Amino acid sequence: MKQFHYKLEKVLALRARREEEAKIALGRAVGELNILEARIRTGAGEQAGAASRRFAPGNSLTEIHYYDRYISRLELERERLIKEKAVAETQVEAARQGYLEASRERKILDKHQEKRRLEYRRAAAAEEIRLTDDMSGGVRARQLAAGLAIAIII
Repeated sequence: MKQFHYKLEKVLALRARREEEAKIALGRAVGELNILEARIRTGAGEQAGAASRRFAPGNSLTEIHYYDRYISRLELERERLIKEKAVAETQVEAARQGYLEASRERKILDKHQEKRRLEYRRAAAAEEIRLTDDMSGGVRARQLAAGLAIAIII
């Protein structure tokens, strides 16, 4: 019996590859988003630390001024990172949609392949039963013919 061959195997492989690429793109987008969130948290911690050290005993007016400028710079950096985070979130959502679409397309072909494989197995089993019946029926016919020939000779 010959093996099952799926005619759309190359298309299935291509869709599986696209799904894998979409998964990698989604992972990268999520990674970038996580990095931005970590940088925002780090900046907030630095800003809180600078604010608590700004009026520490022994700081001169110049040092207080430097702390104020540093806190202002950290605030500007935080606002920039929040804008980048918003962009990154839209990229993550777009990558997620791309992955879901690629996954859906591959799953459709997977189901089609399984359906064809099941049909092939059923047809192969029916063919095997038919051949077995033909062979066993042929043996019985030969036995009957031989018995009839022996009966005619006797």
